[in-house]
Amino acid sequence: MATVDATSRSPRGRPRSRIRAWIVATTAALLLTSSGLVAGGVAARSRLGNPDVIANWNLVAQATLLGDTTKRPQEHFLYLAFLNIAIYDAVVGIHGRYEPYGLHARAHGRTSDEAAVAAAAHHVLETYSPYAQAALDSAYATALASIPDGRAKTRGIAFGMRAANKIIALRANDGRNANITFDKPPAPGVWRPTPPAMLPMFVPWMGSVKPLVLKSGAQFGEPGLPYSLTSPQYTTEFNEVKSMGGNAATGSNRTDDQTATALFFSGNAQVQYTGALIDQAATRNMDIVDTARMFAAVNTSIADALIAVWHSKLLYGFWRPITAINLADTDGNPDTDVNATWVPLLTTPPYPEFVSGYSGVTGAFTRSLQKTLGTRDLDVTLHSTAVPGAERQYDRAGALNHAVIDARIWLGIHFRSADTAGVAMGQRAANYVLNHAFRPLDD
Repeated sequence: MATVDATSRSPRGRPRSRIRAWIVATTAALLLTSSGLVAGGVAARSRLGNPDVIANWNLVAQATLLGDTTKRPQEHFLYLAFLNIAIYDAVVGIHGRYEPYGLHARAHGRTSDEAAVAAAAHHVLETYSPYAQAALDSAYATALASIPDGRAKTRGIAFGMRAANKIIALRANDGRNANITFDKPPAPGVWRPTPPAMLPMFVPWMGSVKPLVLKSGAQFGEPGLPYSLTSPQYTTEFNEVKSMGGNAATGSNRTDDQTATALFFSGNAQVQYTGALIDQAATRNMDIVDTARMFAAVNTSIADALIAVWHSKLLYGFWRPITAINLADTDGNPDTDVNATWVPLLTTPPYPEFVSGYSGVTGAFTRSLQKTLGTRDLDVTLHSTAVPGAERQYDRAGALNHAVIDARIWLGIHFRSADTAGVAMGQRAANYVLNHAFRPLDD
């Protein structure tokens, strides 16, 4: 768990420089204060607190999960959804405005939303990452110390605990860590561990875990493979990634700009998109209720999209480009030439190719953000976790989606169909989530 600095606090009003600093400091020092109330904004029983408390606890969660050696990176998306649902239920249970997710209760009397957020977030994190108990307790104590003592604070703590306990109960026995393995024997078109580490498939249970809003991973996770190994489409996509996705030793036809785009999207998508959400909340001056809803809706959409993606990966078990190109003399296609020494720009991750996880996450992120904000224009600023200091801004969801699609091909780890299908899967998951949860009360 990273060290938490609760004494410094960045002012709102210069969000992008602040977000950049936060992202750089994610694994070193995190902000955790929630002092003060924003001006105005009176709810039914409580004044609206500072929305920064939600961003700060997401950064604490991010650092906690990054340091949790019991979890693979793909699992982080699930736990961030749990965290933000608990925060959301705590906030809307105090202020209303949106329908609750799990906790169908309203706070009584003056209740501190900031205390509720801190209590909900702390309890979710200590439950799922007990290794970080001491650091989480310290962060929690610092957060509560900045809130005036009294009944509002006491009620907030109690209500936040109720919200956390509800999502924890709902997620009990949900299929996480089930004993599922990838057992398809190696054959043309079938995934197998890839060099250099030759690791077995990460988190194969992810595709069977109970979604948060979707009916099951199969709901959108069975699009069907788009081609056979001898089809013209496969040949085209094979030759594209072979030409454009090699590393320096292998050689490629990428331009410098294409390589820069590939590397920009070669890091941790969870860290990247959490930073973007923080940026959105600050730039758009969102209050604590709308901030809670955005974080919950987007993270839930991403988690459910990833469940669908993993269902597809386990179901189809399609081989990665490095295997396809190294073993092209076994695929029965006379138009795919073997290169036994071809290596991609990015080391291939240890799970099957179809569909792309990063693309699925991106499709869910862009679509859920559009629907949450009620706009087609996003104005999203992203920071790369792989290229220090690299920043890109996207006005349109489509531009970001297409950049990620291309990047995964130029990294040499996906065929194009896996990326386009991944984005579409994420979009469908987000549409479903926002049509069935986190809706305004007047709906």
